[in-house]
Amino acid sequence: MSDYTVRPAEPRDHDAVGALTVRAYVDDGHIPADADYTVRLADAGGRAADALLLVAVDEDDEPVGTVTFAVAGSPMAELSREGEAEFRMLAVSPRARGRGVGEALVRACLDEARRAGARTVVLSTQPRMTAAHRIYERLGFTRTPERDWSPVPGVDLLAYRLDL
Repeated sequence: MSDYTVRPAEPRDHDAVGALTVRAYVDDGHIPADADYTVRLADAGGRAADALLLVAVDEDDEPVGTVTFAVAGSPMAELSREGEAEFRMLAVSPRARGRGVGEALVRACLDEARRAGARTVVLSTQPRMTAAHRIYERLGFTRTPERDWSPVPGVDLLAYRLDL
């Protein structure tokens, strides 16, 4: 049995979720601490207003992981097209890594995609996020190089997809 629960984030979670996301991205070297993107990562309330913000909480109801789920055409969607859903900003606290939190969050996104009627789930990831790549591949996602993209010069993102 897991020692965490995945649920939709509540307003009381937003500050902790934002801080956890920034910490995970900065501490793991995915973005510099002064990157403009940290503002977006920290804004969990904004993400929750525009998408489904999921959180994994420990037995004390403290956030240990998070992910943002969006359907094509919604404000948080970047890669998804009609009939697709996507998830972004997957982050797990260092103290919760290796316990299946990341995989549980991705599985929750797959469930949400099915409920939303999506036929496919897509995602973007940095080349260096190899632990996340292992989760995606274990769950059946495949690389989709023709959809790789760059949101800003110098930041290259890899695309993955899973047909539901």
